[in-house]
Formats: sequence, C-alpha cells, structure tokens
Amino acid sequence: MTERATVVIIGAGPAGLVLGNLLVSQGIGTLILERSSRDHVQSSSRAGFFGANSARVLAEHGLDFRLALAGRAHDTCTFRHSDGDFTLNYGELGRGETHVLYPQHELVADLIGEYLRRGGRIRFGAKVTDVDASTATARYEDAFGADEVTGVFLAGCDGGYGASRHAIPASHAVHLGRDHGIVWLAVLAEAPQSSPAITYAIHDDGFAGHMARSASVTRYYLQIPSDDTLNAWPDERIWTELGVRMYVERFGPLCTGPIVDRRAVHLRSNIVDPIQHGRMFLVGDAASLISPAAAKGANLAIMEAEFLANAMIDALKNDDESALAGYSRTCLRRIWRAQEFSHWMIDLLAAPRGCGPDVGFRRALRRARLDSLRDSRAHQHFFAENYVGV
Repeated sequence: MTERATVVIIGAGPAGLVLGNLLVSQGIGTLILERSSRDHVQSSSRAGFFGANSARVLAEHGLDFRLALAGRAHDTCTFRHSDGDFTLNYGELGRGETHVLYPQHELVADLIGEYLRRGGRIRFGAKVTDVDASTATARYEDAFGADEVTGVFLAGCDGGYGASRHAIPASHAVHLGRDHGIVWLAVLAEAPQSSPAITYAIHDDGFAGHMARSASVTRYYLQIPSDDTLNAWPDERIWTELGVRMYVERFGPLCTGPIVDRRAVHLRSNIVDPIQHGRMFLVGDAASLISPAAAKGANLAIMEAEFLANAMIDALKNDDESALAGYSRTCLRRIWRAQEFSHWMIDLLAAPRGCGPDVGFRRALRRARLDSLRDSRAHQHFFAENYVGV
C-alpha cells in the first residue's frame, strides 16, 4: 500500500531538516526518508561555519536553542604568505556580519530532535531507489522490504549523488560543472586551535588551512597531489607539511594532537538547471555541489530550504503556487553568486601545479590578488560581504 504525506523529503541533512521543521510548525504533514542511521547522521563531522542569514533562519524559527548557547561568533581571518601575514576583521567590513561557529553534526542532532518533537515523521535506513517527479512519489527499501510514499510535493535533499537529482530527465535539465583538478586532504585533529582566527596559508607547495571546530578540535586542510592516496599521508607527514606551509618558523608552532579523521576532498562544482521538475524541488547539494573553499554548502541549503518552505506553505494554505514556480530562478541566482566567490577563493588559495610555462604567471596573479586584498579597502568590503553570506 502506498503511504501518503503532504510533503515527502528525501535526506536528513540541514536542507531536509530545516525544511521539515518549517513545514511541520505550520501543521503540514511531512515524512523524511534518510538512508543512513540516526547515529551516523548525528556524528558525521562536517563544516560548521554558519553565516548571518543561516543564523537568522534558525533563530526566527526556534531552531537555534543550542547554537545560541554553544555557538561562537567568529569575525576574523588571517592570510599567511612568504613575506608575512595580514588579518581581516571581516565583522567590521561589508555589512558588518559574522559567522557562528557550531559543529554541523550537532546542529543536525538538534534539528532531528526538534522535528520529532513538533510531530514530524522520519524513517532512517530507508534507501530511495526511484523518484517520480510528476507524482511526487519516492520508492525506497528498508529493513522491512520495499515500499513507496506519495505526496503533494517532493523535496530532494539527498545530495549530489542521490536519487532525486537523477529524476530530472536529461532532456529537461542542463548539468553545468567543473573539476578544478585540486585535492585537499581534510584532517580533523583532537587539538586546540593554534590561532584565534581562521588561517589561510598561501605557499608554493600548496594551500594549508586552519579552522577551529571547538575548544578541543581543529580542522586542517592540505592541498595534495590529485593522485595521492590517504596512506601516503601518515600523521607525522601531515604535521610536518602543515608546519612548513603554515610557516611555523616565523609564526610559532601548531598545537598538535591525535588525528581522528582524514579524507580526500576533490574540489568540484556542479549545478543542475533548473532545480525543479514536476512536483519535485532540489535543495542543497542535490541542486548544486560547491567546493568547501568558502564554506557555502550548508548555508545555501538553509536559505533554499527557507524559501521552499514558504513557497510550499503559500501553495498548500493559500492555493498560490507563484513562489513555487519561481523557486529555481530565485535560488539559482544565489547559487551562482556563491559559486563565483568560491571560484575566486580557489584561485587565491590553490598553488598551481606542474612546471608548464604558465605556472609562474599564475603564481604571480595569485600574489597580486593577495596584495589587493591586503591593501584595498574596497576589495576588503567585497570580500567580507561575500565571505559571510549571499
């Protein structure tokens, strides 16, 4: 028998959970299908920098109860290079906005708890195998066998490789993308932060980055050759290379500790246009994959979820689908602006590889960008406005 829900949501990440919470708070029945276990989605470490608009959405809808207590305001970033460093207090630039630092997996746990408290339904361990956008139907398999659920609308929040994105026929969508040919080794260390600021180190051997996650956990990034394996990067080599690229001889040692997670992040960008088809709407990574260079992924997802929730409420309660009709057009403008800034950050941070005739030219361009960011107040205001949010 086909189960029914007014809105079917595929995926229990920030996109699906914010959307679900906003809908159930207005009495709209939802069902979230999530392929992983609850423990897994609540413990998977991800980025945790939330911009001003994301913080506003969470606060306005009563979803920031723990973030407001445990989140830390963050307003500075430092750029290191071979000749020195400079720090930008971006909270005093642009629109005067700051980030809130709060681990994403903890936000996911908060959102799940609140969604269930508000009466929402969620099915963990449900692998979606097929999506029919015309009827807002999702077919899935779980421990009890195969089943399906149909709604008035369906929201695909299951990432760039989920079933929702593939439900838009090739004849109805354009996939635009770029492989940057750059790989970052993302490392999570049980170590206190080595600097009070986010630190970007510009080095000819490759980018290195330092981003605090909590008082005792720090995220580091290292640009590595695209054909390297994780086994090629034991702990000792990671800390040695971080020391070189972050210029510890000049700026002091790093706080070290056990490395509890490492993964290779391939910098790729991909966008579906349009991000709606029939009764289905794509949200978050399902709509657009973006590199982590500017911490835009979760923030875009939250903004898209808010817009879609309001549009669905208008359609279901006021019989007005005009906002839904413009969902793709409105959100793609934001997505492309975030993509443009992310690409600018990649060009600034990543060291050109190889020994081709243009490598020296590209390195000189990168240094010119860095000098402009250091010296130009107008450039700093532009950076701050785009860095914190779209």
